[in-house]
Amino acid sequence: MIQNEKPGNPARRAFFRKSLPIVPVTALAAAGGATALVASSGNHLPEVPGPAVNTSLARAADYHPSYFSADEYRFVQAAVARLIPQDELGPGALEAGVPEFIDRQMNTPYASGANWYMQGPFEPSAPPELGYQLKLNVREIYRLGISAANQWCSRNLGKAFADLPPEQQDKALAAMEHGADGFENLPSRTFFSMLWGNTREGFFSDPIHGGNKDMVGWKLIGFPGARADFMDWIERDEAYPQPPVSIEGQRG
Repeated sequence: MIQNEKPGNPARRAFFRKSLPIVPVTALAAAGGATALVASSGNHLPEVPGPAVNTSLARAADYHPSYFSADEYRFVQAAVARLIPQDELGPGALEAGVPEFIDRQMNTPYASGANWYMQGPFEPSAPPELGYQLKLNVREIYRLGISAANQWCSRNLGKAFADLPPEQQDKALAAMEHGADGFENLPSRTFFSMLWGNTREGFFSDPIHGGNKDMVGWKLIGFPGARADFMDWIERDEAYPQPPVSIEGQRG
C-alpha cells in the first residue's frame, strides 16, 4: 500500500496513473498468473461519487465463484472495493471484475502450489531474499486469511469484514498490512500482501483472465494493451491516441 494513504483514498488511484506507465509493457500484458453469489447488500461499496458503470462492467457482478464460498467471496468483493475504489477517475476493482480474476486464479497450478518448491525446511523468519518460506499455497493463504480476517473484525470491530462500514474496512485492512494480532495460521501481512498483489494484477491484466473488464485499468494509465506495434510512440511526451486492444482483439 502507499505510505500514509488509506486503502479507500482516491489519491491511491492517482498513484496508479503516475507510477504504472513505467512498468514494462510485457509484464502488464501477460499479468494474470498470480496472483457466487451476486454482490449482496452486505457488501459495502466505497462512498465516493463516480461515473455510471456500463453494461460490460456490470457483468462482473454476475460471476459465480468456483472456489470461494459465498462468505469468502463477499470478503474478496468488499476488500478489493476498498483497495482500488470507484471514483471520479473511473470504475474500481470491484466493477472491473477483480474478484472474478482472483477466484479464477484459485483453479490454476500457481494457486495450488503445483509449480512451486513446497518441501521443507520452512523458515518463516528467514530474510526476504531467500524467498517464500511458508508451507501454505495460495489457495490455503486465502482460505485461512479470510477466516482469520473475519474473526479479527468480529472481535475488534463487531462484525465480519463485508458487513462493516467503509471506514472500518479501511481500518481492518491497515491493521492486516502492518501485522494484526490473532492471525494464528499465517501472518496477516502475508495475507494482505497476497490480496493486494492479486488485486493489482486483476485490475491491470488482460481481460482474458477475468479482470480489467472493458480494459478500465489500461485506460486509466494509457496503456495500449496487446497492440502489434506502438514503438514509435514510446519516446513521445504525449498520450497514445488509440484505444487499448486485448489479446482476443477486443478494443477498449
